[in-house]
Amino acid sequence: MIVKPPRKGLWHMVDATGYSLAGLRRLLAETSARQELAGGALGALVLIWAQAGVWHWLGFVVLFAALLAVEALNTAIEVVVNHISPGWSEAAKQAKDLGSLAVALMILANLAYVGLIALRVMTDG
Repeated sequence: MIVKPPRKGLWHMVDATGYSLAGLRRLLAETSARQELAGGALGALVLIWAQAGVWHWLGFVVLFAALLAVEALNTAIEVVVNHISPGWSEAAKQAKDLGSLAVALMILANLAYVGLIALRVMTDG
């Protein structure tokens, strides 16, 4: 297989955008990512109900984007580990478990953030 050198300038950005979109398509093939998107939609509904301000929405978008980024990295780890170690191995299990922990912590951070906004509305209103 011949590897083409990366293009320069604006074409490099065009190519990088294509790679990112391919990554998004791959991520959306994961059940967990689709579940997280559904959770994000639910979180957005909570923010609408709470009449969240612009800064709350900004925090939500940043935190949710971080969750999807961590999910993408976890998926990448799983793809590489499955390729390198198709059979069971302790190292592969640990790598996958650590990736799963990273995603779980981001989910908890998102839940805590939205939960605190909802709690504020319930206690103030």
